[in-house]
Amino acid sequence: MALPLEGLSAIVTGAGRGLGRAEAWELARLGAAVVVNDYGRPGRDGSGEVSTGPAEEVVASIRAAGGQAVAHIGDVADHEQARELVESAVARFGKLDILVNNAGILRDRMVFSMSEDEWDSVVRVHLKGHFNTIRFASAHWRARAKSGEGGPVYGRVVNTSSEAFLAGSAGQPNYAAAKGGIVGLTTSTALALAKYGVTANVICPRARTRMTEDVFAGLPGAPDGTDAGLDPLAPEHVAPLVGYLASPAAAQVNGQLFVVHGGMVAIVERPRVQAKFDTKQEAFTYDELDGLLTPYYLDRPEGETFAAAEVLGLRHGPTAQPPRP
Repeated sequence: MALPLEGLSAIVTGAGRGLGRAEAWELARLGAAVVVNDYGRPGRDGSGEVSTGPAEEVVASIRAAGGQAVAHIGDVADHEQARELVESAVARFGKLDILVNNAGILRDRMVFSMSEDEWDSVVRVHLKGHFNTIRFASAHWRARAKSGEGGPVYGRVVNTSSEAFLAGSAGQPNYAAAKGGIVGLTTSTALALAKYGVTANVICPRARTRMTEDVFAGLPGAPDGTDAGLDPLAPEHVAPLVGYLASPAAAQVNGQLFVVHGGMVAIVERPRVQAKFDTKQEAFTYDELDGLLTPYYLDRPEGETFAAAEVLGLRHGPTAQPPRP
């Protein structure tokens, strides 16, 4: 019996550790040939020397289990290195079918203390890094679709946003903004590439990784605890959704946002109008808006605007972290 991703090739960025590693493993388990991309820097803030070790270790483990994988050491936030990543996947496997964007860094600070570099570096790696790989992967798919191969091609994009975008994160204005931008990039990509046979979806995962080790420290199921079974915050809870979205079974799933963790997948709908007010004049005045909006907010229970986040339990996750100095 054929595996769901047999004959397909994939790129997973930031795949040397944590979520990316689990996602690369899942795609390989489902039959895909995987390019494991990682820059290899040890610091979660993107600091340290570039290293081939993390990506090569993942590749070795996939191959030892009978899968196909190659390593790529590169910075996806660099336009030319992202081009080379996509081109290397096509050269090695003949085509690219799946792109999973996961690479990211953290440089947390309250908005009144954040430096320009702390802002730029996080937006660069997360948002620009997602754009760069999509830019070259989408050009590849469009060229294949127009080359006379017989209509739409097979293409899957899975991007990584965060609950920090959904519910806010006081000490992460750069990260939350970048993750919100990734959602917009995903929906735009989904609309632009659908006619070529390509889908684009985005996940908000919650997992215990190097980037979130202090956020989830002390919560039940920590790696150093005594609980039996799989950690509820293990990346392995997230990877199967990525495998599904990368598969032929998800052909009708496009432009969707998912929250996923610990055996739960939630589909998040697009924002809806909560209330609507019309002026009784030619145009609103300050006094009219004051008479409409002020009572509306005064009459609402405190915190009601976060009801959707509470339903998903989002405020008990990454957004609950204390501000960093």
